[in-house]
Amino acid sequence: MMKDYMKGVFAGLVVSCCCAVAQEQDKPNILFIFADDHTYEAIRGHGYLDIDTPNLDKLVERGASFTHAYNMGAWNGAVCIASRTMLTTGRTVWNAGMLEQSMKQEVEQGRMWAQQMKAAGYKTYFTGKWHVQAKPEDYFDVVKDRRGGMLHSTPKDGAAYNRPKDEADYEAGWKPWDKTQKGHWGEDGKHSSEVVADNGIEFIRHAAKEAKPFFMHLAFNAPHDPRQAPKEYIDRYPLERIKLPESFLPEYPFKDDIGCGKGLRDEALAPFPRTEYAVKVHRQEYFAIVSHMDHQIGRILDALEESGEADNTYIIFTADHGLACGHHGLIGKQNMYEDSVRAPFIMVGPGIEAGTKVGTPIYLQDVVPTTLELAGKEIPDYVEFKSLNPLFKGEIKHYDAIYSSYQNQQRMVMQDGWKLIYYPSISKTRLFNLKNDPFEKNDLAGNPEYTAKLTELEKSLANLREQYNDPLDFEDPKKSWNAYREACGANKKKSH
Repeated sequence: MMKDYMKGVFAGLVVSCCCAVAQEQDKPNILFIFADDHTYEAIRGHGYLDIDTPNLDKLVERGASFTHAYNMGAWNGAVCIASRTMLTTGRTVWNAGMLEQSMKQEVEQGRMWAQQMKAAGYKTYFTGKWHVQAKPEDYFDVVKDRRGGMLHSTPKDGAAYNRPKDEADYEAGWKPWDKTQKGHWGEDGKHSSEVVADNGIEFIRHAAKEAKPFFMHLAFNAPHDPRQAPKEYIDRYPLERIKLPESFLPEYPFKDDIGCGKGLRDEALAPFPRTEYAVKVHRQEYFAIVSHMDHQIGRILDALEESGEADNTYIIFTADHGLACGHHGLIGKQNMYEDSVRAPFIMVGPGIEAGTKVGTPIYLQDVVPTTLELAGKEIPDYVEFKSLNPLFKGEIKHYDAIYSSYQNQQRMVMQDGWKLIYYPSISKTRLFNLKNDPFEKNDLAGNPEYTAKLTELEKSLANLREQYNDPLDFEDPKKSWNAYREACGANKKKSH
């Protein structure tokens, strides 16, 4: 909950930003930093993991951390596509899916997030990962070094997968610092995170000289696999420093029924069944690439300070979703557990009191209407997410409940500290009390003591499915899912 100081300060800020007579030069800059596969846990300042993130920690100290920021789900294995499509269009998951193959019309109508910022008088800039059908060159003022959604290191049956089986396999196998493996290292041996930072710094120095405020969208490919980083970062995390997740399992019992078995690319990265050794190595490499990205973010923040624009800039850091990386016997993000559906969300800027924690659940795509308001732009009717600004003014309830989904195989509702997960293809329900069981280890669905709570959440899920145009018929998941895929034309094979 926000401190009282924030209520008056930010209320005045929103009024001034929304005033029709505001001048362009008085508008705040927006620096949006977007990571890929970054779970909410993986920031030391949040207090969960022994991980080195000094620059993200500074943002936590300087601003507001929204501790429960969620992604609404995905219509294919590449969860980032759905998250980013929702982000660029402002639509909720199933409505965004219907737009995936018709982005050209959205661009022609000026509906993309960056176009709305441009209409508000902003110089718009993009660099990094792009995983949306419409090309950013069609509507950002400046685009540099756009990268694809998946940085391939080896083919799926290659050295970066099904590893490490044991210590000997690791010693003889793929190494994250080996630049010949390409992936994040690219053709020139320069890490993708360094490219994003260099480009961002260059634009900040240029934009500081212009009269227009800037809107920067810096999209890191990190810490998405292949989880590559310089060896010095790997060496920071000897395996004895790495702790197994509280919810570690050798295998998730329903993995094959929910699309998280050996056929899913993300899950094929580590051997089945999961071993403590393999999970520790994957977490070592994950922590290393996060720390390397954190260093690049520090360089960007230093450049912003040097430009003289820091005091008039809102910095927002989040990610498209989280990542299991060993929780529950899973490696990827295609599941409904907190480590995968929940991302960090930090906001720093004028009027935001340092060290604020906001526990009210949000969707990470709420950043779209929030920034439009800060830009003095009326939120269009087609934007289906909510501005966070009322939370800064003391609002406690934002959404009645949080919904998420994965293809036709998983559904979730989180409400008042309780979570229901449902697997339609096998009619399996799981129930967790997140307050008492934050690592979701104790399934209460079969306990008659919680029958009323289960019924309550089932009704809530039904209401949210209707509200968000969920196409899935639980009585016939396959048929209804095929009909949705046919309707939206989203039948191309996706990488993730």
